[in-house]
Amino acid sequence: MIERTLSMIKPDAVHDGHIGDILHRFEVEGLKIVGLKMLQLKRETAEAFYEEHQGKDFFERLIVFMTAGPMCAIVLEGEDVIGRYRTLMGSTDPKKAAEGTLRHLYAENVTINAVHGSDSTQSASREIAFFFPEGTVCD
Repeated sequence: MIERTLSMIKPDAVHDGHIGDILHRFEVEGLKIVGLKMLQLKRETAEAFYEEHQGKDFFERLIVFMTAGPMCAIVLEGEDVIGRYRTLMGSTDPKKAAEGTLRHLYAENVTINAVHGSDSTQSASREIAFFFPEGTVCD
């Protein structure tokens, strides 16, 4: 089934110059890019995006990290794109991420971990709508 997912290239990977490498991997893996923008999150925006994590011990570190520099929001499309992209990302902990995955290659630790990907069709719909208003994703 063709589906869409949200990917984010986080501030660490943007700062370290890995945007092109990551976008290239999407294309090599057959993940179609149908939406792409670079933006700097303000605290309020980051808190709204990560609202499900409010109250957790890592929330403040996450917000500080995600507002530290520009990031890229990307909509990927393809057959089973959510599962395929999550495999390509690798484990949240780069020390446990499989060799060749994005987090193995570009992440520093569990918080500073290079990329984000939606974990379900429901979160993908919500996350895409958060960054890409209706009519702003290409078909």
